[in-house]
Amino acid sequence: MDVNGRVAEGFEPVRDAFVRNFETLGERGAAVAVYRDGRKVVDLWGGTRDIDGTRPWERGTAQIVRSATKGVAAAVLLMLAERGELDLDAPVGHYWPEFKAHGKERTLVRHILAHRAGTPVLDRPLTPAEAADPDTASAALAAQAPAWEPGTDHGYHAQTYGWLTNELVRRVTGRSVGEWTAAEIAGPLGLDLWVGLPREQAHRAGRVGPLEVRAQDGALRARPKRAVAEAYADPGSLTRRAFAAITPAPEENDSAYRAAVLPASNGIATADGLARFYAALSGELDGTRLFAPETLERARAEASAGPDRVLLVTTRFGLGYMLHGSASPLLGPGSFGHPGRGGALGFADPESGIAFGYVTNGFRASVTADPRAQALVRAVRAVLSA
Repeated sequence: MDVNGRVAEGFEPVRDAFVRNFETLGERGAAVAVYRDGRKVVDLWGGTRDIDGTRPWERGTAQIVRSATKGVAAAVLLMLAERGELDLDAPVGHYWPEFKAHGKERTLVRHILAHRAGTPVLDRPLTPAEAADPDTASAALAAQAPAWEPGTDHGYHAQTYGWLTNELVRRVTGRSVGEWTAAEIAGPLGLDLWVGLPREQAHRAGRVGPLEVRAQDGALRARPKRAVAEAYADPGSLTRRAFAAITPAPEENDSAYRAAVLPASNGIATADGLARFYAALSGELDGTRLFAPETLERARAEASAGPDRVLLVTTRFGLGYMLHGSASPLLGPGSFGHPGRGGALGFADPESGIAFGYVTNGFRASVTADPRAQALVRAVRAVLSA
């Protein structure tokens, strides 16, 4: 397998793991980037840019990163809080009065970030066109009764997280998460990262799709626990309904879907863009920090932990970020970031100075711990412990 790019001295195990992903885990096209203390130490790409094509992956090829987008949306809210424009301990209804309906008046802004808002599902799912309309989506969330008393428990808000965060940002700033990200994060740092892909950048993004698991990929065929499998199969379960809040499932390669602002699921980035984003969250990058030290600690302080009402496994969340744990193994106890279902991963580990970004055009059935991303994380860990 031909791999393009470079690694700094000592990081050769990451290249080896990246190559093995193509040889043994069915990878079709992917890229990985790693920064350490603001310096790029891994920049690799290979395979095809399209899951169903033959054009080679090039430097700068971008892919949809699904729920890894949630980490970007979280940064917007936390930066607004740092600037004094948003109070994380205020009721959501303070900024969005319509949201108070049906027992949601005690929902706090921090509950949304920590997946404690109690609104992971919609009684009537939205069509892809409705989901892309922020007014329609916000009205649906405002009219929705919570599945549990807000703040008392947590469950992954797979799709609704995007509409909740976007409406808060719109109410506070008059801009969408995508517009705010472009102006305040991606633009100043030169990140190849978008929530709402501009038409002029559409040629950068490859086609994504499901990745076939081959017979020899035994490690990828581990069966989920029976309760989890049954929940995904049950149309009435919180699990199934949370992931089906947009029905029918959107076509992720559709240009209209990619241009929409859906901060839970449709961000598009290069591996370098994702890694640079986390490098700037956790430390200084090219003279810029996105988070003050106290905001960094706020982001990764445990806000939810234990059995997840939606995912039905033990999860740990800070404010908008998954934390290192059994459901989402990262680099170490202080790591924070977010995976994209079945593929992408971005995170930072401030203690080691590592920022990591992985994107792919092939999605597995996994939700939080894709084996290809985990192989790369283990290789980084091995480098640091050598």
